[in-house]
Amino acid sequence: MAMTITFRPDDDTRLALEELTADGTPVSRVVRDALVEAAARHVKVRLRTEAQTLAADPDDCAEAAQVLRDMESLRAW
Repeated sequence: MAMTITFRPDDDTRLALEELTADGTPVSRVVRDALVEAAARHVKVRLRTEAQTLAADPDDCAEAAQVLRDMESLRAW
């Protein structure tokens, strides 16, 4: 599923592209890599935020503590 995306780089973006393509790497490769890396960072931030929200939720913490107490009786040692 090929798709063409057009954008107008500002000065900072143009300089970044020049740096990242100076070794001959195609612009399309640089842009693809940047998008994949940005998406990975976005997922990490979203998951971290979700984890922090759950960690601050007293009901969730109480439920987790109860599960740990229930599981303690199942320990083999």
